[in-house]
Amino acid sequence: MSTHLRGDDFTLLPDLAVRSIGGSVIWANDEFFAEKENLINPGPAEYRPSTFGHKGQIYDGWETRRHRGRPGDDSAIVRLGVGGVVRGIVVDTAWFTGNFPPEVSVSALAIDGYPPAADIAARTDWVPLLERVKVGGDSRNPFAIDDENRWTHLKLTMHPDGGIARLRVHGEGRPDPALFGLGPLDLAALENGALVLDCSNRFYSSPNQLLYPGLARVMGDGWETARRRDDGNDWVRIRLAGPGAIRLAEIDTSCFLGNSPGAAALTGFTSDGTEVELLPRTELLPDTRHRFALTPAAASVEEVRLDIYPDGGLARLRLYGELGA
Repeated sequence: MSTHLRGDDFTLLPDLAVRSIGGSVIWANDEFFAEKENLINPGPAEYRPSTFGHKGQIYDGWETRRHRGRPGDDSAIVRLGVGGVVRGIVVDTAWFTGNFPPEVSVSALAIDGYPPAADIAARTDWVPLLERVKVGGDSRNPFAIDDENRWTHLKLTMHPDGGIARLRVHGEGRPDPALFGLGPLDLAALENGALVLDCSNRFYSSPNQLLYPGLARVMGDGWETARRRDDGNDWVRIRLAGPGAIRLAEIDTSCFLGNSPGAAALTGFTSDGTEVELLPRTELLPDTRHRFALTPAAASVEEVRLDIYPDGGLARLRLYGELGA
């Protein structure tokens, strides 16, 4: 099924590595100056001049010591929060000016289960995703990836050493085939393969966050649009994990108090483009997890449009059902 993302900017896709959806930096061979965990923190890296610790200037990123002729390169391994297809990578060297790596590379593995980090680091079957390439200092370095495989772990390598503020891994979630279909399924979950195809407005935050796992902790964890000054309404269109029958919808306005939508509606689309009303326009309350029982459509739907009236913010959208009905 084709996507409707506007333009070719892969950064509109969700970050599969970010800590907000369960990403983790599980191993690094060196993190002398700054911790590896900073690589996947949400939000841009921060910098406060002349803030020194016992090992020097404090950086919001991952920084290794100078090699001084020591052979080899420095690497960190990231376990993706959601396994999937990687469409693009951003190596962000923000605030690293005289200490950024001149070159980087990225490789990948698809791993079953939860082996120890040391065992993963010792593996020799890493698959190159991004060959050794130059990067600039204090800059976002984006690289498109042409690969259709599902990956669970990435290894970021600096040649030979230095500092990187953030690693962003943009792509599409793909479920673990061994776990798929074992119970009730959220057809709108990023981790099950759902994807935001398009939306009317992403002024304050990304609509991808609607599909994140877990509950929103703050207003910034959801999707919020600008205030409309016309007679229209805002919307988001989502490709489901697969064609299926939706039986329960959860529209969550948690953390949105004075800026939640006044109402919402859900429309499904079958494989031939036929529109199916799933939830008519229904009033919403602020800061509330609304749950609505739905009557499944006669035919499976594979995309859903969520309309909000007229604008505002939502924390999460859950669409529970079964595949292939």
